[in-house]
Amino acid sequence: MIEKINKFFKIEERKSSIKIELLGGLTTFLTMAYILFANPAIMSAYGDIPIDTGSIFLATALAAGIGTIAMGLFAKLPIALAPGMGLNAFFAFTIVLGMGYSWEQALGAVLVSGILYLIISVTGLRAKVVAAIPQSLKYAIGAGIGFFIAYIGLVNVGIIEQGVGTPTTLGDLSEPVALLALLGIVLTIILLAFKVRAAVFFGLVATAVIGLIFGLLGVAGMPVLPTFTDGFPSLAPTLGKAFGGALDIIVTPAGWFAIFAFLFVDFFDTSGTLMAVTGQMENVTEEDIQRANVVDSSATVVGSILGTSTTTSYIESLAGVGAGARTGLASVFTGFLFILCIFLAPLLSLVTAGVTAAAMVIVGTMMASSIGKIEWDKWPIAIASFVTILVMILTYSISDGIGFGFLTYILVMFASKRGKEVSPLLYGAGALFVLYLVLMTVM
Repeated sequence: MIEKINKFFKIEERKSSIKIELLGGLTTFLTMAYILFANPAIMSAYGDIPIDTGSIFLATALAAGIGTIAMGLFAKLPIALAPGMGLNAFFAFTIVLGMGYSWEQALGAVLVSGILYLIISVTGLRAKVVAAIPQSLKYAIGAGIGFFIAYIGLVNVGIIEQGVGTPTTLGDLSEPVALLALLGIVLTIILLAFKVRAAVFFGLVATAVIGLIFGLLGVAGMPVLPTFTDGFPSLAPTLGKAFGGALDIIVTPAGWFAIFAFLFVDFFDTSGTLMAVTGQMENVTEEDIQRANVVDSSATVVGSILGTSTTTSYIESLAGVGAGARTGLASVFTGFLFILCIFLAPLLSLVTAGVTAAAMVIVGTMMASSIGKIEWDKWPIAIASFVTILVMILTYSISDGIGFGFLTYILVMFASKRGKEVSPLLYGAGALFVLYLVLMTVM
C-alpha cells in the first residue's frame, strides 16, 4: 500500500515522504481553517431573507474538502481550496447589498462564472493567457502575494491597525493576541534557524498550546478548549438554489457584470496562487497547472450548487509547502480534515488569528524572495512589477494588483514604441480589466 501511494503521488520523485506530506497537509489546514467560520458570517450578513448560516458552514466544509481532495488526486499538487475571502465579501456587500440581488441569484452568478472558467481551462485558453505574461511579472505576482499574506497576518492580530491621521500604524503590542502572534513568529524563526524542516507546522502547534494555556488562565482572545453541542447543520436551505438563481441573473445586464466580476477575480487569484505555490516546487509541468485549473473551476461549480460563494485555490497552501509538502497527498489529507470538521467543528476553537499569523508572515517572507528574480534593469518590467506589488498590498486585492500591473506594462511598452512585443492576449486581459473597472465604477 505504501509503495502504491508513493508511486501514485510521485512522493520520492519530488523528494518528500508520507510523514512530511501529512505534516504539510495539516499545516495548510490549520492556516486556512478560519474560513469555516468566516465564510458563513460574511455571506449571511445581508439580504432581505438572510442565507442560513448552518447551511453555509456545511457547504463550506464540503466544498473545501471535495475540492481539495480532487486537487490532490487529479492534479497531484499540495494546493488546498475553499470559498475565497474577498469573493465572499463581493457576494454579500456588492451583489446582495449593493445590487439588490437575492442570495439565490448571487449563487447563480457564481455557478455561471464557474462554468465559464471551466470552459476556459479545458480549451487551453487559460494557458495561453498565462504564457503571455512576462516571467518577471510572474515573479512580481508571487512576491506581491507574499507581502500581501504577511500583511493580512499582521492586520488580523492588531500588530498593524488603522491609524489616526494615517491609513495604518503600529498597533498596541501589549494586546494578548498581538503578543501571542509575535511569540509565534519568534518561535518559528528560531525553528527555521535550527533548520527544522516542518518549522511552520511546529510553530503553529507550539503557539496554539501556549495560547490555550493562557486562555485557561483567563487571558482574553486566546484559543479555548472545544465544547461539543448537539445538532447538525443541513444543506436543505441552499442545495441546488443556484440553478434557479442562474436563470434569473443571466437575463439582466447587471447580472452579467456580477458573473464577469466573479470570473475575473477567480481567474487571476487562482493564476497568481498557482504561480506562487508551484514556484516553490520542482518538476511541476504545464499539464499539472492545467489540471489544477480544471479542479479549481469545477470546485466553484460544485460549491455554488452546495450553497457557497466561489471556491478557489488558497495562497495559505504555501504554509504546507513551507512545512515540506510537495505532492497531492498533502491535499488529500487537508481535504479529509475539512470534511472531518463537519463533525468536529468545535476543535477549531484552538485555531485563532494569533496562532496562524506566524505561518502567514514566515511563508510571506519565503514568497517575497522571488522579488530578486525580477529584471529591475528593464524599465517596463520594473515599473509594472512595482505597481503589481504595491497595488496588491494597498488595495487588499490580489486581482487588482495583477490587473494594474498588466495595464502599466502595456502602457509603458506602447509608449516605448514596443507595443508589438506585447502578446495580443495580454492586450485582451488589459481590456477586460479596464471593462471591469468601468463596470465597478458605474454599478
